[in-house]
Order: sequence, then C-alpha cells, then structure tokens
Amino acid sequence: MNRLDQGLMRRCAALPATPADRGLKKLSRAANHSLLWFAVAAVLAARRGRTRRAALRGVAAIAGASAGANLVGKTLFPRRRPAADLLPVPRRLTKRPTSSSFPSGHAASAAAFTAAVAMESPTAAAVVGPVAAAVAYSRVHTGVHWPSDVLAGALLGTTVGLATRRWWPLGREEPASAYEHAALEPLTDGEGLVVVVNPQAGGADPTEAITQEWPKATLVGVADLPTAVADHAPRALGVAGGDGTVAAVAAVAAEHRLPMVLVPSGTLNHFARDVGVDGLDDTARAVSAGDGVLIDLASVSVDGAAPRWFVNTASLGGYPDMVRLRERLQDRWGKWPAAAIALAEVLRTSRPLRVELNGEPHLVWMLFVGNGPYRPKGFAPTVRPALDAGLLDVRYIRADTRFSRARFFLGALLGSLHHSRTYRHLETRALEVRVFDAAVAIATDGEVGPTGTAFSFRSQPAALGIYRP
Repeated sequence: MNRLDQGLMRRCAALPATPADRGLKKLSRAANHSLLWFAVAAVLAARRGRTRRAALRGVAAIAGASAGANLVGKTLFPRRRPAADLLPVPRRLTKRPTSSSFPSGHAASAAAFTAAVAMESPTAAAVVGPVAAAVAYSRVHTGVHWPSDVLAGALLGTTVGLATRRWWPLGREEPASAYEHAALEPLTDGEGLVVVVNPQAGGADPTEAITQEWPKATLVGVADLPTAVADHAPRALGVAGGDGTVAAVAAVAAEHRLPMVLVPSGTLNHFARDVGVDGLDDTARAVSAGDGVLIDLASVSVDGAAPRWFVNTASLGGYPDMVRLRERLQDRWGKWPAAAIALAEVLRTSRPLRVELNGEPHLVWMLFVGNGPYRPKGFAPTVRPALDAGLLDVRYIRADTRFSRARFFLGALLGSLHHSRTYRHLETRALEVRVFDAAVAIATDGEVGPTGTAFSFRSQPAALGIYRP
C-alpha cells in the first residue's frame, strides 16, 4: 500500500500547475472542522421538507464520521503524513496538520454528509457530491494525505452516513394512512371557521397569513375556544400552533363532531407531518375543495376523571419530570439546551415505577403510549405510517433487570433496543395502568397533565375529521 501511495503521489506531483491549484487549497481549508458542510447544511435547512431533513441527517452523520476518524481511526492507526517536498511549493498547505495521516477526516466528513443527504434528497446530493469529491481529492493534491487515507476516510464516512438509518428512519413523503371522509364541505373564505392561533408556538406568527387566506374566519385564543364554539356555532375548528395546542383543539373538535383545519406553525409539527399537511397552502387547498380524512385519536382517563385526548403520545415516568424542569430552565437557557439539561438530570435522579399493566405487575423506568403504531421499534419512535389502525403503541423500559439503565443506554447507542431484554413493546386497543407507592403525573403531547394512580388508555378510531389535500 505504501508503494502504491508513493507512486500515485509522484504522478500527482507531476501534474502541471493550473489555476485550480489555488482553488483546491482554498477548498481544503474551507472544509476544516467541517465548516463548509455546516454552511451547506444551513442553506439546505432554510427550506422545509426533504432538504431540511437532509441537512439534519447530514450534520448527524458528520458527527459520527468525525468521531470515528479522529478519535478512533487516527488513534489506532498512527501514520506519517506525506513529506512536504514531494509536491511543488505552491501546492502545499501553509499550515500542515500534525495528527495521524490515516484516515482522512476531511474525506470522512465529506462522504458522510453526501451519503446522508442523498438518502433524503438525491437532487441536493447531486450538487453536494462533486464538491465532496473535490474536498477529498484536495487532501492529496495539497500533500497532507496519502491516497489510501482518503479512500479509507471516504469508506468510513459513507458507512456512517448510511448507518444513520438505524437510529433515524428515512422521512416519508406520503402521509399516514387514514379513513375516507365523504362529509367534509368547502369553506369559502373561511366562512363558518373558528381558528385558534397560538403565536408563541415556536414558528412564525401565522395570524396575518390566516386572515388573508380566510377573511371570514373568526380567530380566537385557546382559552376563548369554548365560548367561541357556543357563540358562533362553527362548521369547523381550526388550529395554528404546536402539538400541545393542536391536541387541545382536537379534543373540542372530536367532542362536538366538528372537522379540524390544521395549520402547522409549531417547532416540530409532528402531528401535521404525519397527517400530510406541510403548510398553510396545503390546508387552504383542502379547505377550498372540501378534501379530508378521518383519523384515530387516543384518550387517557386519570383516576376516573373525564378522558384527556392526545394526538401523538402520552407518557409516565421520567418524561413529565423532564418537561417540568425544562419549562423552569428554558427562559434562561433556551428550549433545546434546557431540554438537554433536564433530560440528563432526570436520568440521573429518576426512580423506577411499580405498576400494573393490564393487571400484570412490572417495575419500569418509563412508559410511553402512542396514538397509533410508531416506527422504528426502538425507544425513539419517529415515523407513524398509519392513523387508522385503531391501536395504541405501548413501550416501556424494565427496571427489574440487572444494570437496566446501563443496558438501556448501550442498546440506544447501538440502535438495538428492540433486541434488548430491558425494552418491551406491544400494540393494543386499550391499556389499564395502576401505579403504586405514590401518584405520578402524566404528560400528553409534551404538556404535563394531572397526577394520579389509575390511568385508562383507549384508542378512539375515526374520532376526528381533518382537512388535508
């Protein structure tokens, strides 16, 4: 391999000088610390949909590839860099790296980013790919890596990029399946529509856009919804906000047998993504045509009280504690840093729950209940292919096995929780949960709810009509 590398380097050194030499040096420096790829990711993330998912997957792949190349590969395989005098002076980098030559971290990051982007957006990858290839070649052209270093880095990066599917399933363009709905009517200019708007949901304030699209609609806050329903006798209820606001309006819509108009304007919009509504344009088209479907909802009754509806997930255990701590910290640290701090603290201090699940005793760290079956089967559900299955997705982490938390973390790290004895998953139409020792809080759709010791979960098939194109 050394002889082959030296032969290829001599051929590279013999290439005539061209203006491309200066460009390759600049390109190689631009990719230091993956700054080039972070800039490309920022451009891709500016638009929702495939390109945003491609950017996020690409950044995650870079993290894995960079760690694999720099922390593992260079430590296990120390190798001298090519001698500087192998190449003409104008082509050499002014500041040469001093770490091990094998493998190339630049090539690994470039290949990882390209492979990850290609899985979400082949069109974007067609643009990114040639740049990534040029970055990888620039490391040989400027004399800081042997060709085999670049080849090994590219193979490592491609592997890491493709492996992100193990933890993060590919996004779907098609919406989740749902029941047909033949009774929806068009709402011209929003006549008969009451819309709940939450301008603090996390996205841009949609009030002006909604007013322009539906000038005859009535806009209210969440607290004013019951009064608005009584006063206006609406033909449909609309909601513009995050999943917590969506769940509150969906409950009222289901109880009054009114169809719902969904305008995604939260931070993540999980429910809107599953339903198949990407933005106001999609919703307006469906409302104008009277197109829509029926979908399942889920409910939970706490200690025999009236059912609490949820559109995505409910959970017991550490998650409600994490939400409460995050809310206390987010004004100071911001939402995502606060969430990370809260998660670390809850995992460190959490205590297991002694429960009965449908009459069977268990000791668990956390219980998750989803409205409809989620994928993948590991503990990080991200995709919901069906909203017409009439099932609850139940997952929990056992606390009655040795080193259960350590095994949980290891399984999550390796993406193999579905094979772990500490992890359990089932799909059912109903779930009865009894908690012993002390009352606990339930969280539904990211909002902390009441505390109790008896929780009755039910799938509610075809409970909500919703407009979608």
